[in-house]
Amino acid sequence: MSKLDKDQVIADFTAAYQKAHGKKPTIEAKSGWYSVDGGKNIRLAQLAEEAEALAGGASAAPAAKAEKKAAPKKAEAKQPAKKKAASKKASNGGLTARELWRQKLEQGATSSRLPRGS
Repeated sequence: MSKLDKDQVIADFTAAYQKAHGKKPTIEAKSGWYSVDGGKNIRLAQLAEEAEALAGGASAAPAAKAEKKAAPKKAEAKQPAKKKAASKKASNGGLTARELWRQKLEQGATSSRLPRGS
């Protein structure tokens, strides 16, 4: 890794940002972290990568679309959990835990009592 020149990186990012967005960014520096237009704090190396991406013709619009596409994937991940819960209910005959205990006790299969609170 090469050492980054802070002033050069900020100048490159400012030029690339202004070319891509048509306005000058406000960059706030605090303890080695940089915030562009009040956004998320990032390190200088990340700022340099974003400058290269902006200079390469990549705009913020495709990044925003990628973030929007990421959100439905999270919703898809929740669906299998619902299927698991449904399969558990099906294996229990659609009974809740309390109903299962009551059924077992009525059959006399165990010498236990119902859990507290039931």
